[in-house]
Amino acid sequence: MKIESHLENLKESLAVIEESIIKGLLERQRTIGFHTSAASVDLLEILLHKGSLIDPGFIIKHEWLKSKNTIEEKFPFDFSKKQEILELIYKIEEKRNILCYGKPQKIETIQEVLNNFNQLKKLFKEAGINEI
Repeated sequence: MKIESHLENLKESLAVIEESIIKGLLERQRTIGFHTSAASVDLLEILLHKGSLIDPGFIIKHEWLKSKNTIEEKFPFDFSKKQEILELIYKIEEKRNILCYGKPQKIETIQEVLNNFNQLKKLFKEAGINEI
């Protein structure tokens, strides 16, 4: 997928996350789970495409990012803020299915995912992704 497509998807996810925060974390936990995960993957693909580290047709599957072994296997190359970025995405993915498919979670769990996502956005900005 082209960077432009990832940017469009990212813009949508960021808007939906903001709307969900306004509507209420407890009322929108599923939406927050889906869109923090999707936006994290879009951000990673944008960074890797900009660095020419993956081919334009390469697609990152969010499932890869909830296994530390798979992360090491799929991303053996270096890039700016790699360890911090992948650790935060791992933490988001770790909670994704609980938020999306599980019973209602405590507000602290949802806030933790949003805090990790906000830290992730900051790291991507530091790594040169200014479109956030």
